[in-house]
Amino acid sequence: MIETGGNVMMRSWLELEGKVAIVTGGASGIGLHIANQLVHNGAQVVVCDVNVETGKQENGIYHIQCDVTNKQSVQAMVLKTIEMFGKIDILVNNAGGNLPRLLVDYRGENSKYELSEKDFDFMVAVNQKGPFLCAQAVVREMLKHNKGVIINISSEAGMEGSAGQSCYSATKGALNGFTRSWAKELGKFNIRVVGVAPGINEKTGLTNFEYNQALAYTRGVTVDDLETDYAKSIPLGRVGKLDEIADLVCFLASDRASYITGTTINITGGKSRG
Repeated sequence: MIETGGNVMMRSWLELEGKVAIVTGGASGIGLHIANQLVHNGAQVVVCDVNVETGKQENGIYHIQCDVTNKQSVQAMVLKTIEMFGKIDILVNNAGGNLPRLLVDYRGENSKYELSEKDFDFMVAVNQKGPFLCAQAVVREMLKHNKGVIINISSEAGMEGSAGQSCYSATKGALNGFTRSWAKELGKFNIRVVGVAPGINEKTGLTNFEYNQALAYTRGVTVDDLETDYAKSIPLGRVGKLDEIADLVCFLASDRASYITGTTINITGGKSRG
């Protein structure tokens, strides 16, 4: 229970009330579901995304336009968050990009699906450099309070590899390395670092027709066959729900998970070993 002006309020089980969270890439997809669930559990949430307007507030979420691949943009976002809320308790590194590409287009039918330097640089910048810049800027603030939680949204591809997604898999594998290493560096400051590795989920803005077309080409199947294969490969017989990922993130962000750090948790319906 907490008292506010003589009134007694019951805390939720996760006790995220009063916590301040930043969710990168939170304007859509998994990130939006995470942001909404954090708000539902009482947290104050800042969504930083290239596709939002700074200052706009919606459903209890404050928006800050930010390019996570740009150091100045990230520093300005963190400063604005501190000006608004005075602290940062939780960082969810969710922003990401995936361009299915073959190392070599051995079929020779569509060279745009062969991994180019431009595609490589894009995925490394968003998936690897972005979390580094955001974590570095946010941890400077967390150290002032000797507490915090960083949650890195990885992927089963980063744990097991994925045909047609070698660069994406590599960046998520690097993110898993960040999770383990930062946890060892920051544990003595009571800052936890945890990864979440989703598998195949409900469709998001990332899994549009163009994405599926590219992935199908890299695997030598049709788009229809690709979607049929999804269900067959999951022991639970269904794709994951975005709210299930969001619920896991909320738990890990809470003190209920206070002894969990330095690991990446698999949420794939049994598809991956983890």
